[in-house]
Amino acid sequence: MRTVALLLCIIGSGIPSFAQIQERVYDYLFFENSILPGHYFFSDVNYSEGSYVKNVRGKLPVCESEFFTPPNSLVLNFTTGTGSWEAGVVIERVRGIDTFKTARYLSFWMHSGSTTGNMLPEVSLCKLEKERRTGIIISDERSPSIPVQKYFTGIKHNEWSFVKIPLEDFGAFEGRPNKISFSNSNDPGDGKILIDQLELLPDVAEIKLPRPDKILVKGYEMHVDVSWAPIENENLKYIKIYRSEDNKNFHAVGIQRPYFNRYTDYTGEANKTYFYKISFIDYQYKETTSSNVNKAHTRAFTDDELLDMVQEASFRYYWEGAEPHSGLALENIPGRKNMIATGASGFGIMAIIVGSERGFITREQAVERMLKITRFLKKCDKFHGAVPHFIDGPSGKVEAFFGERDNGGDLVETSFLFQGLLAARQYFDKNNSSEEEIRQSITLLWEAVEWDWYDREKENEFLTWHWSPDKEWIIDHKLIGWNETMITYILAMASPTHSIPVDMYYGGWASQKEQAVKYRKAWGKTDDGSFYTNGNYYHGLKLPVGVSNGGPLFFVHYSYMGLDPHKLSDKYTNYFENNRNIALINWRYCAENPNNFKGMNEAFWGLTASDGPWGYRAIEPNLENDNGTLAPTGALASFPYTPEQSMAALKNMYRKHGQYLWGEYGFKDAVNLEENWHGRIFMGLNQAPVTVMIENYRTGLIWNLFMQNEEIERTVSELK
Repeated sequence: MRTVALLLCIIGSGIPSFAQIQERVYDYLFFENSILPGHYFFSDVNYSEGSYVKNVRGKLPVCESEFFTPPNSLVLNFTTGTGSWEAGVVIERVRGIDTFKTARYLSFWMHSGSTTGNMLPEVSLCKLEKERRTGIIISDERSPSIPVQKYFTGIKHNEWSFVKIPLEDFGAFEGRPNKISFSNSNDPGDGKILIDQLELLPDVAEIKLPRPDKILVKGYEMHVDVSWAPIENENLKYIKIYRSEDNKNFHAVGIQRPYFNRYTDYTGEANKTYFYKISFIDYQYKETTSSNVNKAHTRAFTDDELLDMVQEASFRYYWEGAEPHSGLALENIPGRKNMIATGASGFGIMAIIVGSERGFITREQAVERMLKITRFLKKCDKFHGAVPHFIDGPSGKVEAFFGERDNGGDLVETSFLFQGLLAARQYFDKNNSSEEEIRQSITLLWEAVEWDWYDREKENEFLTWHWSPDKEWIIDHKLIGWNETMITYILAMASPTHSIPVDMYYGGWASQKEQAVKYRKAWGKTDDGSFYTNGNYYHGLKLPVGVSNGGPLFFVHYSYMGLDPHKLSDKYTNYFENNRNIALINWRYCAENPNNFKGMNEAFWGLTASDGPWGYRAIEPNLENDNGTLAPTGALASFPYTPEQSMAALKNMYRKHGQYLWGEYGFKDAVNLEENWHGRIFMGLNQAPVTVMIENYRTGLIWNLFMQNEEIERTVSELK
């Protein structure tokens, strides 16, 4: 098992906390739109004997030419014969989207075409429970099936109609369903309907929405950003975006949730002029009049302009998307709006520095944000100086998102945070009261971390990942390399007040003792690298250090955003050379694509930790641990190691796959074209490495700042 990146797997699912009471309350949506064309991943189809449902690999097709909300709808094309058929739409579980509005209705928009009332399907609520590892269904609770025709009376065919079924009509059904099932009626024959906006709908008072104010637009190479002033209105369900090429004929291109005040319209064409306007939509799907019209131009970009574009968009996650009370980073967007992820926040601090240097924001804005951040960190919960994995922004209290044991100090997240803080201490070097306060606050926080406390056994061997104030060392997970936690040992050795001996680097992180060897064998499923050193060749490249053939790419990103691997050598290797080989092994594996997954090639690569069709996993470049999921951060955060290969991936991902990969905060978290799955989130741990590592490739900015800290410089020199 890997370390902190797979925390969810180690600890288990989250439990409700008091902080959730203040959290954003989401709509319970089964289908809004499919990000990818073709078919919808979160659906399933079954049929028997003479009945049939048109499907693609057991999934419902998607229609892009007819929809209620752009850009698509679900197609239910069926034949009812001697047997039966069923088509289900399963709820997509998204991390942190776990509090929902109280529902009163099952609702959807339906286009029945020429299908007669008697042929319309029946619908039921389902609650499935699957065995976590195998996916086998172990329970299937269902409500009675209700004829859709009963709620379709008097509605015209060949147009979109709103179907709204009171939940009480389904009889006694405890809890919230995780699947909506459509099934055959008793009448035989063929039918076809389109379904859009399938959801559990709350009762919301009819409050007239204001007309949207002015919008701003900005064109890039193949997309346009449309933005508007943030709006808080509980009756606002969507912002609807319209585009025109002649300022006369507008058509809807997308909808946006109100917790974004920006929409990215990927047009796919350079050197074009577009006109935009927006409207607001309430929970009755009533639409306001439109905003003003504004225009934007797209044009071909140079390589440097593409890099600027990607860096700025990913930086925006930490600037526009920050938790408002602290200025720190969220775990993922969309997700919990109050829950700070401390490791991602350290990465975000480095991204803010890049944003200041690149002119995305002014230095004064960066100073103001860093003052907010450091003042918050001085007051929030800490445990022997270490921060927890998650913090509730409004209160500053620990949030045990991954379970009641996750309620104390997290040493790895602390090290990610301080990698950013120590870079900031060097960057904000002006002799004025604000920047002096930033430096003093960071030093105070840095000196308060009791790294030696987390040497649980006090035997100068392994650091222990987590300590709980009421359960102490219940999560007894030792930090043993090779993985993403090298920075933890470097900072612990560098501490000016609570340092660990340098011997712990070789005795703990790079230990060759039985406990360490067994640990590496357990997660690597191989003897390769079990003694920390490796020495084998993979895809023609020698790997000095690393388990298996190097592991997922975040191993060569997270610890080295500030820590310059060029300047880090131990008795085994130089870590820039080692990391470069790991990145190249990953690239060559994807170029060969031994599992023959759709899309994966030399210009579409990057196996790392990300969201995926079956949850958050660390994907590796080997047959056993590769499921076809690609994360843009894998290739793009590898720019310092693989500049040519990373640039090819950037261009390919943006120009060929941007329709579903590019969004408001840059590239979305992950995609699996083999499964026709696409992640809906941007993730705090994966956006900043893109901004920061591209900058390290271009100027070495963050590497230079972090390595200027005397404590770091001294510690690195002691390893040789």
